[in-house]
Amino acid sequence: MERNVVFIALFAALIAALGLIPRITLASGIPITAQSMGIMLCGTVLGARRGALAVLLFLLLVAIGLPLLAGGRGGLGVFATPWAGFLFGFPVAAFVTGLVVERWRRGNLALIAGVAAVAGGIGALYLVAVPYYMWAKPAGLSEALITAMAPFMPGDLIKAVLAGLITAALAKARPDSLLSRA
Repeated sequence: MERNVVFIALFAALIAALGLIPRITLASGIPITAQSMGIMLCGTVLGARRGALAVLLFLLLVAIGLPLLAGGRGGLGVFATPWAGFLFGFPVAAFVTGLVVERWRRGNLALIAGVAAVAGGIGALYLVAVPYYMWAKPAGLSEALITAMAPFMPGDLIKAVLAGLITAALAKARPDSLLSRA
């Protein structure tokens, strides 16, 4: 129990730290950071439940006003933007990512974790974020895909590969720390 709490808090802090690097702002005003890789790692390392809990802790800290999002943003106002669908999708993404790693037990862990990161950290995330953007903006599907999805895809695929490699390296170096495989 205590170990789970420590890992959940540690990964919430990791998500916050990854929001600081690298900071590239698109013309739409949305920053690109490594934060979504933290969401992927929550799932691949902690598993579905603990990964989602780490993300929910991070979102709670953002909601109470800590400036943990890119650009030092925080507070309830960030949950009222068209981009808030990403925030609402973060726990879903971590859960789906973790579920894939927990259930797919045989094979190359780097590949499994990478595929899980694509399924959860990209697929599940955008299944929440794009419709939310369409509703909150309001925008049509093509505008939402061009604005809220396409610019992020290349970086997200790189982050998914990195999440797979990091997870496999962690499993090799410290097998007991991979709670998704416990």
